[in-house]
Amino acid sequence: MMKRLIGAAMVAAATFAVTAAQAQSAAQIAAMESKFAAADKDGDGKLTPEEAKAGMPRVSANFAKIDKGAKGFVTVEDIKDAMAVVMGK
Repeated sequence: MMKRLIGAAMVAAATFAVTAAQAQSAAQIAAMESKFAAADKDGDGKLTPEEAKAGMPRVSANFAKIDKGAKGFVTVEDIKDAMAVVMGK
């Protein structure tokens, strides 16, 4: 009986940890999207190096890594992909 309770508690704790991590990831993505929208001065869905430098300094510092195709701009999806690599997903 006690082993089952301990096992159930461990499963519940692991589930909570995963759920909390997902919530944190969702919050980080929402914050990034908000910052992106504010930095995207012309509203074209793309950040130039200048827009990134002015509004998203961490993106600016890693612009070449995030801009995988050397397009000269990054999108929300490009940044999400970079975040996933950093977060180990």
